Amino acid sequence: MKSKLPLTLGELKKSGYKFKSVKEEIRENLVKKLQNGEETFNGILGYEDSVIPDVERALLSRHNILFLGLRGQAKTRMARLMTELLDEYIPVIAGSEINDDPLNPISKFAQDQIGAHGDETEIHWLHRSERYGEKLATPDVSVADLIGDIDPIKAANLKLSFADERVLHYGIIPRSNRGIFVINEIPDLQARIQVALFNILEEGDVQIRGFKLRLPLDILFVFTANPEDYTNRGSIVTPLKDRIESQILTHYPKTIETSLAITEQEADVHKDQLQKVKVSDLIKRLIEQVSFEARSSELVDKKSGVSARLTIAAFENAVSAAERRAIINKEKDTQVWVSDLAGIIPSITGKIELVYEGEQEGPFQVAMNLMDKAIRSQFIHYFPNPETFKKKRTPQSGEQNPFRPITEWFDKGNQLNFLFNSKDDIKIQLLYKVDGLHSLVKKYFKHANEKEAALLMEFVLHGLAAYSMISKKMVEGKIEFKDLMGSMLNIGTARMEEEDFDGEDFT
Repeated sequence: MKSKLPLTLGELKKSGYKFKSVKEEIRENLVKKLQNGEETFNGILGYEDSVIPDVERALLSRHNILFLGLRGQAKTRMARLMTELLDEYIPVIAGSEINDDPLNPISKFAQDQIGAHGDETEIHWLHRSERYGEKLATPDVSVADLIGDIDPIKAANLKLSFADERVLHYGIIPRSNRGIFVINEIPDLQARIQVALFNILEEGDVQIRGFKLRLPLDILFVFTANPEDYTNRGSIVTPLKDRIESQILTHYPKTIETSLAITEQEADVHKDQLQKVKVSDLIKRLIEQVSFEARSSELVDKKSGVSARLTIAAFENAVSAAERRAIINKEKDTQVWVSDLAGIIPSITGKIELVYEGEQEGPFQVAMNLMDKAIRSQFIHYFPNPETFKKKRTPQSGEQNPFRPITEWFDKGNQLNFLFNSKDDIKIQLLYKVDGLHSLVKKYFKHANEKEAALLMEFVLHGLAAYSMISKKMVEGKIEFKDLMGSMLNIGTARMEEEDFDGEDFT
């Protein structure tokens, strides 16, 4: 316990304490975790066979690390979790700004304290949570911010000459001595500032305003960079990159299952929403599929990436859309319907960067297209592929088109209007009006209860629209399902009327 730890230098010596560098400390604790089969980076999903082994090898080699990857790939989170590999407490000279080790002091302050008090020098114990420093690299970051500068106010208050080391104000890097220091988006740091890091990485030296200092700082450096920044907005200067021993490539989740687990872990859903709103596995998979579609879309800038935060925010918005509808309708509970996914559009448009063609299409329309593609991709995991029935001839398997009764119902001029704020009961009643819809769902999902079946019925309509077998149109406050040919004729007629109107001579 901390209360039993030595409080003076003399007591510390008697305890048998020995100085260890931070990299040696992390290495020893990592070795113990690996020997005991413990998880080294708790909560990091999808990196078990790729990134995490690379990081473990780098830490065992006592390397500084560069994480290279697109946004939303847990680069900073990995760095923050490295503090769990530090000892719980370490001793420092009380009052030291740079966490001087009592047996290995490097600052003039610490050396003066020991010279004045000897074995009675007061010891402070620093928790591992306090041994982490982080800085976002921006063009306005200065050498003074990172390394330090002369403090004229301190010189005036203490009546010291500017030549006295005590007038120095240490930057964030020296203050992170004996800990982990992270610089995020390192390419955005000006080249001359990156040059200032050379000696710190190579020799552990710091140079401040010409002072003849030799501060062998003890720091594990972790840098992060986005390939987009790396190539377009800035770069890591070659000598600095050469001094970073391990460069580790990160990546997005490779499977829907991993992506689902990340969203489940990270989504911040209110406890009231958990009680009121049920989210089916189907809806969860549709939301995750949106991010997969975005990462492969020709309209989305692949260099920028699509963060895992998109699906986390989208999941939260989908739940909130269902909750809002239930509150308006005074319903005790509800489920997230496919139509509720219209509420995740703000989560998509704010988290994707579009190429020129995407900008021409517009963020809203791109988001709608991504949702339709997600529905299309997931549909064939639940029902037969509609593409096999779109040709007039019967498939080779001899299977009859299971969607024909549904499309024929719409071909007769029937249509279905789904109001976004309709009660669940009204939605279910509307769905049962469509010939063949309920029997189709029951054919493939015999054990689905009423609400599950209704959700699947709605999903069928969205799926058939995604495969261009019926028409779907989103207008203010509702979604309209109609027959495809009638909708196309209406569009053609409207265009002809516009052309006729434009051609009239009013003079």
